[in-house]
Amino acid sequence: MLASNYPFLDVVWTMAIFFLWVIWFWLLFTVFADVFRRNDLSGWGKTGWIIFAIVLPYLGVFVYLITQGSGMTERNLERSQAARAQLDEYVRDTASGGAAAEIERAKKLLDSGAITQAEYDSIKQKALA
Repeated sequence: MLASNYPFLDVVWTMAIFFLWVIWFWLLFTVFADVFRRNDLSGWGKTGWIIFAIVLPYLGVFVYLITQGSGMTERNLERSQAARAQLDEYVRDTASGGAAAEIERAKKLLDSGAITQAEYDSIKQKALA
């Protein structure tokens, strides 16, 4: 009964409007996130962009995207590279095996004569600290 009163083209139009709203809010949140994450912009500059985007939403967002688009890409790339470096460091630290593995490697070096007993004790103290 409800479907007979709502033609197919109206459904398509409603879906198009819905997806345009989703895209619009995604753009708005992306611009706001970039404005707040910027380190090179003062508090007044951030306030100005936010007010511009709120008072004249379409114009504010599109002007920001046009003027700051390449900077947005660079800042996102820098953030992702920093996150990747942090993850790589974490993986290296956790994959090393911890204190027991470090002491075991030092013991092998001591047994092979590559390090002295004092060096072994120093490595062991650092690993246990």
